Amino acid sequence: MKMPILIHPDPRLKKLCDPVADVTGDMAKLAQDMLETMYDAPGIGLAAPQVGVLSRLIVMDCVKEEGEPARPTVMFNPEITAASDAVNVYEEGCLSIPEQYAEVTRPAEVEVRWIDFEGREQTAGLDGLWATCVQHEIDHLNGKLFIDHIGPMKRQLITRRMQKLKREMARG
Repeated sequence: MKMPILIHPDPRLKKLCDPVADVTGDMAKLAQDMLETMYDAPGIGLAAPQVGVLSRLIVMDCVKEEGEPARPTVMFNPEITAASDAVNVYEEGCLSIPEQYAEVTRPAEVEVRWIDFEGREQTAGLDGLWATCVQHEIDHLNGKLFIDHIGPMKRQLITRRMQKLKREMARG
């Protein structure tokens, strides 16, 4: 089931999310609904707070090449356990901040630990777009948006644009 995506500014996007105590059927259904929502948007990542659920759950799929099979990735309680000194700069966007982009500098490689659908702990080293995406989505779980990584002037400009967009959406 497709879910509505919260648009910045929304206080739920600034909250610290609670750990997922148990990967239940409800949490698995939420993850599937989030994947459907992300693909439909279309996007490459989505965090639970973006759909109004304050739980530590993210979904991602950074495969962008035509013909390459999708790699839907679901992470419960993801955490970065190590990050490289080397950095990458990507022009990031966000489904909660539509049509707005900014260059963000993040570690080029990260080690991530999470719980999978079966409740098993997983670890992986990620680089490139996958590393950027997982850091962006984990930021959401900690109440941070990509615009929190840019200068205050550009952040205020983007926030004003989002406030205007929300007013227009409310009017219909």
